[in-house]
Amino acid sequence: MFFIFKVLGLRLSSYLAGKIFQIIGPFFRSKKLIHQNIMKAFPNIDQKKINELTSAMWDNYGRVFAEYVFIKNFRITNLNNNIIVEGKEILDEIKKNNEKVVFISGHFSNFELMAMQLEKMGIKIAAVYRPLNNVFLNKLMERIRKKYICKNQIKKGIGGLKDLLKLNKEGYSTALMIDQRVSQGSKLDFFNEKAFTTTIPAQLVKKFNIPVVPIFIERFNGIKFKMKVHKPIYFPDNNSIDDITVRLNKILEKMILENPDQWIWTHDRLSRAGLQNDGRCPFYLSGEVEDHTQMWCRCASWGGGRGPHKERNSDTSTKYQRRTKR
Repeated sequence: MFFIFKVLGLRLSSYLAGKIFQIIGPFFRSKKLIHQNIMKAFPNIDQKKINELTSAMWDNYGRVFAEYVFIKNFRITNLNNNIIVEGKEILDEIKKNNEKVVFISGHFSNFELMAMQLEKMGIKIAAVYRPLNNVFLNKLMERIRKKYICKNQIKKGIGGLKDLLKLNKEGYSTALMIDQRVSQGSKLDFFNEKAFTTTIPAQLVKKFNIPVVPIFIERFNGIKFKMKVHKPIYFPDNNSIDDITVRLNKILEKMILENPDQWIWTHDRLSRAGLQNDGRCPFYLSGEVEDHTQMWCRCASWGGGRGPHKERNSDTSTKYQRRTKR
């Protein structure tokens, strides 16, 4: 497959892989899970729109798969011109002041290009990643990521936090996705449900008094991308870890609602992995710090009522339906 993609070139490979994944994608993941996730974000969406969103998601999935073959080209050739950065002045200011921040995002479009672009622009960055379940494929992906995407790859988990803290003390910013299923975190609102959410960004904010910078990447015209960098968010000292995390969840929600066809809807936030007997799991933000602060986190699910924002989601669903008609 690698050699076929190389012969076909980026544009055609991306296009064909997208079409192939639209056909075979539903067999990889539960169709029911994807539809349930979409309906939680858009309670009033009809089946036709659900199918359109699902198809668009698999198209993007396939494109990302093919684009891995050309990741080196994005890094060192003029393919880098395919990535437009909106908010470059914010990154220039961070670089100029040698400021440490926490970059947050989700699995939108070709999400791998964000960390690569940040590093190419001179930002000292460490990217947190979740290892793949396939051991052999994971080793390959680790090599690709360290060589072409971001050399400082930090594995999710307690062990990786030590490396993360060390790099933070050396002036490195942190980049991580906040939309995945996690086994350690807090039970907080996400699309009007209680979802298990990572608290790592908030803990970094509290411990090192650093801001959060949301970033988002959007695919347009096939193999062209726009990376949007938002202004840094500085949180008051009296904000708790959960206060900060709820705010970040709302930012992620907004990104998804505005670009639902760009997000990967296969994440299962229903996981109860890591439960202790009392329904909680220990998490340490440790490393070269004197106070090994123990953070306790509750396991959660998407379950529960619709919550107080049902009307807003209803409006957003209508907004999405208008977008798809244009």
